[in-house]
Amino acid sequence: MSKLIDEIRFTQELINKPSVTPKDLGAMKVVTKHLKKLGFKCKLMSFQEKGTEKIINLYARYGTQSPNLCFAGHTDVVPAGDLASWSTNPFKAKIKSGYLFGRGVSDMKGAIGCFISAVSQFLNEDKKFYGSISFLITGDEEGIAVNGTKKVVEYLKKKKENIDFCLVGEPSNRSKLGQMIKHGRRGSITTYLTIKGKQGHIAYPHEALNPATPIIKILDELKSKPLDKGNKNFQPSNLEITRIHIDNTADNVIPAKASATFNIRYNNLHTFNSLKKRISKTIKKFEKKFKCKTEVKFIGTGTSFLTKPNRMVKKIQEIIKKETKQKTKLSTTGGTSDARFIKDIAPCIEFGLVGNTMHQVDERSSIKDMKKLKSIYLKIIKCFFN
Repeated sequence: MSKLIDEIRFTQELINKPSVTPKDLGAMKVVTKHLKKLGFKCKLMSFQEKGTEKIINLYARYGTQSPNLCFAGHTDVVPAGDLASWSTNPFKAKIKSGYLFGRGVSDMKGAIGCFISAVSQFLNEDKKFYGSISFLITGDEEGIAVNGTKKVVEYLKKKKENIDFCLVGEPSNRSKLGQMIKHGRRGSITTYLTIKGKQGHIAYPHEALNPATPIIKILDELKSKPLDKGNKNFQPSNLEITRIHIDNTADNVIPAKASATFNIRYNNLHTFNSLKKRISKTIKKFEKKFKCKTEVKFIGTGTSFLTKPNRMVKKIQEIIKKETKQKTKLSTTGGTSDARFIKDIAPCIEFGLVGNTMHQVDERSSIKDMKKLKSIYLKIIKCFFN
């Protein structure tokens, strides 16, 4: 018989490893140790692109047959912030008033604990099931995400490793467990824009070229024109200006340079290239009008995607509704997750704990919710293989 793993104790052990991106500090060892005891074959992979820190990742699998159900998640967490503002030590998990407190409990060490606990019970009941269970765990989800799941997916492609369905344990619910399944995400494109003008005296503007004027015009046009109205699966795309900078220490000097950064979260009505073309057209229009020089850099961190609500997705929705008594919606709202990489090799959805305290001081998850999530995961596993 397999050793049963308690989801609360496991999560506490994982929280006690202060694995703030990109540091692992033993978090992946905790996951590997428990999975090996359950009979999983574990492969640790480290990746490091030039100018970045090395990231430890894990792909573990139990069984060799198809179908392969994969659970994906991350052990890295965001910084704790002001330690004095926490009511508990963020890296010493503590149960208080029916909640488990600690950095990363909801995003998303708790979900890892719940799924591993569910797997331990499933294997205890049925070791001879037909199929495989796998885990894709990264330490680079909260960071720049170039040395994590993205690289593991590339490795799995080369090895022709087949995943039939993936469940990502991100905290998909905002206030109550069971509210929401994420079955898609919007894409993200960030633009870094610099306008080069000509420095001069503010009393003689005709002898200078103020870069502030064209950059304001460009940002105003991009921001004021809606990208779309959304559709039945996605909310409207939105552009948000995140930074405007002019390095000027004198009030009577026209600056030589101005820069801005803005991000677009876009739905499936756009692509990275179509938005790049649209933004470039606006920039060139004002570049020509004001006779200035521009430098533009585009970075995409994920494209929009949608997992069609097939039979498995609908079954999962039914399981969650029955367990939580909530009207479980399919949604594509929110930011990005590592599902943006996994969708290239497998259909995937996201379902985890309530995320209304993630990234905040006193991050916490209800003990009751964690036990219920473990039960939901167990039923999903049984449904998948039966």
